[in-house]
Amino acid sequence: MPKAKKSSKRKKFDYNQDRKKMRKRSNKKYNPRIENSQIQNAWDNKKSTAKNLLVPIKKSSVSTCCGSVVAEQHHQKSKEANVPERDCKTLSSDLIEYAQYMIREHNDDFKAMAQDEKNYYQDTPKQIKRKINEYMRCHPDAFMDSDVVRAGHASGVGM
Repeated sequence: MPKAKKSSKRKKFDYNQDRKKMRKRSNKKYNPRIENSQIQNAWDNKKSTAKNLLVPIKKSSVSTCCGSVVAEQHHQKSKEANVPERDCKTLSSDLIEYAQYMIREHNDDFKAMAQDEKNYYQDTPKQIKRKINEYMRCHPDAFMDSDVVRAGHASGVGM
């Protein structure tokens, strides 16, 4: 007759798990930080996060004692909520200097940029084009207002 298997294996401590990180991760998941004061006041710790966020905020919660001032503040907050967030990504200072140098020296000639001595990472023309497009997207005002474009166009470099 075969032996009976053990019903459960003895639990061993897992030394590879960082218990502190696990606890922080679970706290973030189950106790999110709410910045909206109305949601924060209506929050019920006994409910799950999903159920708390499903509850609509009633317009009656806006007090009518001060009338126009409160309505004006509510109107202003709703305007702020409808404005899309500005893309606040930025590039490293090295990449910014690299893009400015390449534009200043070679203008739009990406093949010449690829052969430039400052191209330390041996980027291909397409990679350089992507980096410069990213620079122009992240810093449009600096790109248009700076002397980088003017110096490149005035000297006629890269044409």
